Amino acid sequence: MSPILLALLITGAYLLGSIPFAIISSRVFGLSDPRSYGSGNPGATNVLRSGNKAAAALTLAGDCLKGWLAVWLAIALGFDATAVALAGLAAFLGHVFSVFLRFKGGKGVATALGVIAGINFYIALASLAAWLLVVLISRYSSAAALAAALVAPIVTGFVTSNMVTTSIVLIIAMILIWRHAANIRRLLAGTEGKVGQRK
Repeated sequence: MSPILLALLITGAYLLGSIPFAIISSRVFGLSDPRSYGSGNPGATNVLRSGNKAAAALTLAGDCLKGWLAVWLAIALGFDATAVALAGLAAFLGHVFSVFLRFKGGKGVATALGVIAGINFYIALASLAAWLLVVLISRYSSAAALAAALVAPIVTGFVTSNMVTTSIVLIIAMILIWRHAANIRRLLAGTEGKVGQRK
């Protein structure tokens, strides 16, 4: 594996992940900047608090697609499993620390799902099932994201023999949990906003 090609892959994946679809979709639909209301997070759940489901859906699709696309491109270009996983991590970090938002970004749930879907569909399916189950029961998107973050590395360990891939999914999960630290505090205090709650 050429170090130069790997560096170009990781840089490209990071820039792809940095695209702030929450900002873009909000502008398309004439909405306020999602960083100015709700949780202040530029992500689909916070855009949904604007009351515009179409803008939230576009944000979710875009954030998920960019994670998947980074992995798919790495596979299509013939990179090995380690490089593919690194490209996925770079895209995820691009969303969380977007160069276009002065290295501030979203929590990365949708992008992480896209990355994992690109790596292995069954890991993504298990993570999505955990998210849906918890959100249907509790209506807390943050609690659902935490459940998915816990499930993903466990399932990855079962379905892949590549330790780098498993380690990177674990790193993504740990960052997701860290990014939800404030949500965890609000969940414990009973002040966390629920899915669909208006700003």
